[in-house]
Amino acid sequence: MPSYNPPFEIHVHGQVLLRADVGFDQLQEALKPLWAYAGAKSLVEGSESAYDEEPGILFEPKDHVLQMCWTVRGDDDFRQSLDDMCMNLNELADQGAAIEVTFYDAEFDDEEQDRSAESRDDFMMLFVGPTPAAIMQVQRDMLVQDVVSTMERHFDAGELVGVVGEIDKLFSQRFDALVDSLEIGKPPRGTGGPGGPGGHGGGGRRPRHLH
Repeated sequence: MPSYNPPFEIHVHGQVLLRADVGFDQLQEALKPLWAYAGAKSLVEGSESAYDEEPGILFEPKDHVLQMCWTVRGDDDFRQSLDDMCMNLNELADQGAAIEVTFYDAEFDDEEQDRSAESRDDFMMLFVGPTPAAIMQVQRDMLVQDVVSTMERHFDAGELVGVVGEIDKLFSQRFDALVDSLEIGKPPRGTGGPGGPGGHGGGGRRPRHLH
């Protein structure tokens, strides 16, 4: 992790259901891209968030759940750590899961900055899961929820069956294309990492997550 004053406060938030056979040592290794970036020597040391009011990174072995509400100070190079973490968690996840990541511009001040200045805040959704199908299921469910929530302001829920059906068709086509690509030995890049469906940046300043 760079020693200079980092320009971002980066918040990682999500819940991942892990396989029943996953132990602490496996999870510690999978999350090494995060705690090592924070300058820690272990998951226990690196699990604490930069903010005391956030629970940080928690492993609940009884329920086989990984909980993350964790902030670290860093730079754009943290994106590679996120990529590595997602690839690692794919191997441990029991179901598909979404992880929110917010890059909060620590150098931007709403009150002091000129009105023409823009913050470098960024937001993305990452997806992990044991299979591409599990990841796509989470993406599909989130999209349906967002679309239905928006359209229910203008239409009854019963009128939106066709819309949901069209969304399902799109994901079926994507899954078929994925299967075809795997069959010819060309798996798509980035599954489970940033930049896939649901990932986006900008769109106005977002507050740092506190859940």
